[in-house]
Amino acid sequence: MALSDLRRGRNTRHVLTGPLRQSVYSRLAGYEDVNDAERLSVDPAMRAIVDRRGLAGTAASISQMGRFETAWLTHEANLAALSDLAGSWIERVHARKPPKTIILDIDSSESPTHGRQEGSAYNGHFGCTCYHPLFCFNQFGDLERSMLRRGNAHSAEDWRTALAPVVARYRERRLRRYFRADAAFAMPEIYTFLEAEGFKYTIPLPANRVLQQRIGHLLRRPVGRPAKDVRRTYASFRYQAKSWMTSRRVVAKVEWHPGELYPRVGFIVTNLSRLPERVVAFYNRRGTAEQWIKEGKNALVWTRLSCRGFTANAVRLQLHTLAYNLANFMRTLALPESVEHWSLTTLRDKLVKIGAKVVRHGRYVTFQLAEAAVPRDLFAEILRLIGQLRPRPAPP
Repeated sequence: MALSDLRRGRNTRHVLTGPLRQSVYSRLAGYEDVNDAERLSVDPAMRAIVDRRGLAGTAASISQMGRFETAWLTHEANLAALSDLAGSWIERVHARKPPKTIILDIDSSESPTHGRQEGSAYNGHFGCTCYHPLFCFNQFGDLERSMLRRGNAHSAEDWRTALAPVVARYRERRLRRYFRADAAFAMPEIYTFLEAEGFKYTIPLPANRVLQQRIGHLLRRPVGRPAKDVRRTYASFRYQAKSWMTSRRVVAKVEWHPGELYPRVGFIVTNLSRLPERVVAFYNRRGTAEQWIKEGKNALVWTRLSCRGFTANAVRLQLHTLAYNLANFMRTLALPESVEHWSLTTLRDKLVKIGAKVVRHGRYVTFQLAEAAVPRDLFAEILRLIGQLRPRPAPP
């Protein structure tokens, strides 16, 4: 991946590493708007991140960051490279710690808009004027890919654009592959795509008369006095809708709750061969994706898409994606077991957005931190874990 300023200066291209670092790390620290660059440009920590050799100078100003995010990165080639960067980072993490299984969870969310922002529209499901971005996570909480969409887009619109590049990265790897999504993605073209790529999937299926008839024996109220706890029963059968080219397995779950007259019924289409209750349990763990989206909203404020142009806001969503992944990598790879439960908000407040005294010497810079937030031993362990992630030196 290479980002470049497409303007020519003496027949050379300018590398944008420094501004990219400033954009990502400022969002990681909770500064979600370029207006904060006025203060961050003279911040010693930010200057060290952008370029350690430039500690005597300043980082990028508001105008420079504005041009970087709304002019340079909005070029089609740069935006495409930026969208692929999250996957490249995840590949490097997996190279250090190879997984045996990959589970993809895809879901959408809302980013409220204000004023006449390009692409914003009223979404009846969320009850607000917004953008409707799409997110694809893996089981470790890493954001494999994100995509900004117009506010009135269907939840599954452009699913192939978001999912196909992620699936392609795992196509040649020896992994057990799984996929989960909500009922909005219950479409035969998605089933066919996943089956061709070797993915096992669980996707809720909207109820209809035929499905209800197949489990009619489970919908009769149990004989006797109502139970004081929830009663669950499961069923598994083959089903073929008119739009399907072949029949597929459907798992049904029926729950009788105390005090309720009718049962709660759910159907899941799947190509898993597990017991029905295990299929349902596997799908229920998809709820963690909603928690990760909530963390992105609260800790990284990735709903802060305040540009008027749609492409500029798409760029900012990608920058928030990189900041989110950087924080999640730190949580999954560089936190000791005693604090691995930290949320991204806690991680930001205790490790990233924290005051320090900067002492400069001729050959090195020292950041002196108070132990009020993170004890010395814990901080030393975190640094040790980060050090282990550095590339190993080549043998002589």
